[in-house]
Amino acid sequence: MSTTQPTKNKVKTRWHTTFISSSAWRWFQKAIVLTIFSLVVNHLSTRESFPGGESYRFPIEGFLSSIVLFILIGIIAHLNFKFYKKKHFSRKVEIVTLVRFMASTLGYITIMYIPLNIIVNLIAGGQTEFYYITIGLVITLLVSFILISLLYAQDLYNLYKVSIKDAEITIESGAKITKLTYENIACFYSENKIVYAVQTDGTTINTDFTLNALEEKINDQLFFRANRQVIIHKDAVEQVEKIENGKLHIRLKASIENDTIAEINISRYKRKAFMNWFQ
Repeated sequence: MSTTQPTKNKVKTRWHTTFISSSAWRWFQKAIVLTIFSLVVNHLSTRESFPGGESYRFPIEGFLSSIVLFILIGIIAHLNFKFYKKKHFSRKVEIVTLVRFMASTLGYITIMYIPLNIIVNLIAGGQTEFYYITIGLVITLLVSFILISLLYAQDLYNLYKVSIKDAEITIESGAKITKLTYENIACFYSENKIVYAVQTDGTTINTDFTLNALEEKINDQLFFRANRQVIIHKDAVEQVEKIENGKLHIRLKASIENDTIAEINISRYKRKAFMNWFQ
């Protein structure tokens, strides 16, 4: 007993240190990107601040104000990303959700930018000209779009890989709790009001889910609701056959043979959606 516990503590401490280092490195990278962007934008904004000019002067005021602006933009993007990660990206990453994330983030930046600009002008004793506010807002949104794309591209790619390959679902069956990764699940089917999970090796586990609840929970890039009784995994499909009345007959791989799911038919109304998903 005395030799096992220190080992566990050492592994736990090492993992915790690695996680902190990884998190700190990501924030350091984001800070570097923001600083470079601020330097570039401010050096290109006026003739006096353009490098190599006769009247060159380092744009310290613009640099500091843009750093503050970028920090606010970074906070907005970070909080919105956390929300979307918990609500959407942890389950699946798709184009529609990415567009919504970007649009909502730029919307929040707009809500922040306009009153902030008016307040700064009032404090500085200047006049608020909406033409210049509009131009500044357009430039800010364009720069924000590029920044957010650069800062979160790797995170989104990692989430996409997790949602496709490494994601797992917790299945409760009475007193038992089983964790299955998506790639080990062939399908779910309902029989006598009980939903079963079928693994790729043919093993069947009964669950406490309904098919409707599962459909909302799992990644629809990998799983498809074939009919009222079955949800199938894309990799479990061995053959798709056209049958009468525009229907499709689905045959699963041999290792997943089960009398209940031997005949899986896709209605003509779902045929197009299935083929788009499968192809």
